[in-house]
Amino acid sequence: MRALGKIMEELPIIQKTYDLIKWYVPILNRLPKLHKFALGDRIINGLYNLLEGLLVARYNKEKLKQLESLPQRLKSR
Repeated sequence: MRALGKIMEELPIIQKTYDLIKWYVPILNRLPKLHKFALGDRIINGLYNLLEGLLVARYNKEKLKQLESLPQRLKSR
């Protein structure tokens, strides 16, 4: 867990995305069932995919290229 904390300190966007997920998931869980499973799951999955893409970019040698391709990869999921 310390390694993840260090990564989050180095790249604030990773920490901010993680904080957004921690804040947003409980809100989505309070939605009515119909919206929770249809809309809520899509939003949560999108946020986790964003976080995953940022973490992959963090360890990639070509960070800028990885980050530039992130919006397109998020649309296609």
